[in-house]
Amino acid sequence: MPAPTALQRAPEALSIEETIHDEGSTAIEDEPVITTSNQPNDPTEQASRALPQPQEDATTTMEIDSTTPTTLFSPEKPSKSSHRTEERKIRIPPHRMTPLKASWPKIYPPLVEHLQLQVRMNLAKKSVEIRTSPHTTDTGAIQKGADFLTAFTLGFDLDDAIALLRLDDLYIQSFEIKDVKQTLQGENMGRAVGRIAGKDGKTKFAIENASRTRIVLADQKVHILGGFRNIHVAREAVVSLILGSPPGKVYGNLRTVGARMKERF
Repeated sequence: MPAPTALQRAPEALSIEETIHDEGSTAIEDEPVITTSNQPNDPTEQASRALPQPQEDATTTMEIDSTTPTTLFSPEKPSKSSHRTEERKIRIPPHRMTPLKASWPKIYPPLVEHLQLQVRMNLAKKSVEIRTSPHTTDTGAIQKGADFLTAFTLGFDLDDAIALLRLDDLYIQSFEIKDVKQTLQGENMGRAVGRIAGKDGKTKFAIENASRTRIVLADQKVHILGGFRNIHVAREAVVSLILGSPPGKVYGNLRTVGARMKERF
């Protein structure tokens, strides 16, 4: 009940004013709320916006037209490849000419048949000449042939020299006795050579069997044929003998090294 002091309004005016207020409130409620802030309220949505969106791979979406041919050019015609000839000359020492002539029927077949090289013996210049042919396929054939002939001229057996043609991990290492000890002269030099060879060549054979190498004693030079590690073992034994170590101590070291090599293999 209104207070007695309140102003009396007409009932029609009050009803019109209430309807106006009701329509204004409903209009405000129906209008969408627009926020000016650009930051999302959800943290997961904010993190997803911060991360770059993965791009689709072009190869997965690329379409290939099956009507286009796979080859756009005609096949190349076979062309004649130019052959480059390489030559090597291997000097033959005078004391190896006779063994070379005696073993010649066994020397040239591996070079001609296996390496496809051209070989000839030049008696006037005392050398063996080798060169590549159009049938040579291996690029290192001429080097292998030169190593084979060089091993034979140094004094190695023919069968041991042929191993250079069939195996890639064989090398030849040469050194002089004076390179180890320069003060050796006269009889001392002969004693050093005798310690390396041993009685009837037993010491040399023992070193060869233990290290799986081949050793040639040519005056004051020592030539060793074998693998890299095997050459190192044989050289250490020969150097120890040159420096004066007793053969018994060298044999003991060779047994130890030989056992280690067997375990390794």
